[in-house]
Amino acid sequence: MLEVNILAIHLNSTSNILMPKPIIIKKEIKKFDKKIKVDGDKSLSIRFALLASQAIGKSKANNLLKSEDVVSTINCLKKLGVKIIWDKKKNFCEIYGNGLNSFAYKDNLILDGKNSGTCVRLLTSLLINSSKKIKIVGDKSLSKRDMKRIIDPLSEFGATFYPKYRNTLPLYVKGTDNLTPINYIESKGSSQCKSSVMLAALLSPGQTKIKCKHSRNHTELLFKYLKIPIKIKKGRNFDIIKIKGKKNFNSFNYNIPSDISSSAFFIVLTLLSKNSKIVLEKVGVNDSRIGVVTILNKMGAKIKLKNKKKYKGEKIADIHVRSSNSLKSINCSKKLNSSAIDEFLIIFLAAARAKGVSYFKNLEELNKKESKRLDWGSKILSMIGVKNQIINNHSIKIWGQPNLKLNKNIEIKNYLKDHRVMAMSSIAALTLGGKWKIHDPDSIKTSFPSFFKIIKFLGGRYEVN
Repeated sequence: MLEVNILAIHLNSTSNILMPKPIIIKKEIKKFDKKIKVDGDKSLSIRFALLASQAIGKSKANNLLKSEDVVSTINCLKKLGVKIIWDKKKNFCEIYGNGLNSFAYKDNLILDGKNSGTCVRLLTSLLINSSKKIKIVGDKSLSKRDMKRIIDPLSEFGATFYPKYRNTLPLYVKGTDNLTPINYIESKGSSQCKSSVMLAALLSPGQTKIKCKHSRNHTELLFKYLKIPIKIKKGRNFDIIKIKGKKNFNSFNYNIPSDISSSAFFIVLTLLSKNSKIVLEKVGVNDSRIGVVTILNKMGAKIKLKNKKKYKGEKIADIHVRSSNSLKSINCSKKLNSSAIDEFLIIFLAAARAKGVSYFKNLEELNKKESKRLDWGSKILSMIGVKNQIINNHSIKIWGQPNLKLNKNIEIKNYLKDHRVMAMSSIAALTLGGKWKIHDPDSIKTSFPSFFKIIKFLGGRYEVN
């Protein structure tokens, strides 16, 4: 195994050369045997920033993800009067909180979440006591996404949204100083919806009760670590969460682990490349996030988690992967959906090279992401000649071709700049051959700024057209 200090790859990731033009990939990647560290976890980076803004004192994070989604969150907090020092070269971020209800609300305030659904849906929950009307906007993709899923519960707390009956951005929100706790049922398996209600509960007196389908639990773990009054009763299909509000908490330090969603692209790149090995260091392997590893191992991959550690409730490990020429199809249990919801596009690519017919069910949430990901997954599979069928607008069958190789031109465009569509297409190009023209490569900066630097480091080649 080649030992490599890859720190430089992600320290200056936001200063990458802009690539507004399409990229061209026309050569498969050659074998590699490397050790890498991908960027910090996006979910934890945004949650750190929001909770630090409500803590009392100076909180500090190392390895905060330097992506556009996190930058949007930081910029919104600064507009709300939060003092933030972010040294990207030294890779730390300090946020000075003044406790709950400490935002400074200015007249005619506009908060721009850009592409980040997590930023908008979670930050809005901390605005429900605002004394002034605040305008919330986003980019073209985010402005198409459903906000009713947070408008409904936040309205129950006492917030008011304008225009009435509008369920997409732009929106106005005005809070109240007479918040009331709620009982809420979250039936979508959405961690954003659940976390939005949890954060709103911090501002409300009394006890808020949430009955929720299983989803990623970063917010719960952070609440426990910060000693926020929370009780969790785990059930077979639902969890019951109770939170007592109006309880201030102290500042905290946090080392952000690497992102499993970003790691997934290099896991599959390695599986589908010849005679290759990779180690992904210090990746967050929270049980509610590692569905991609479970699914791929059920398909015959040999992915191992080593050097396991626990850090403030989160699990961290090094992920060891080697090439596989014997992937098999899977009838994927819907119970794994929530723990792999952001990785299904790259899982579909693995299924395209597996032997047999794979079946993935109840994935309607995929079409409510930055783009209609279920539809895009099907479209790309069809473009590469892999038979597939979408069933009832929420499930997909994929007829795998273990020996699939391409010798044609493929162009990927008009995908609402969805970073995961772009990354899936790049991995397909590097493993299947053909000549690929992929538009809007800068879309990857939403979540994974060092993606192309790591591709180059591993030996992948691309041209900016």
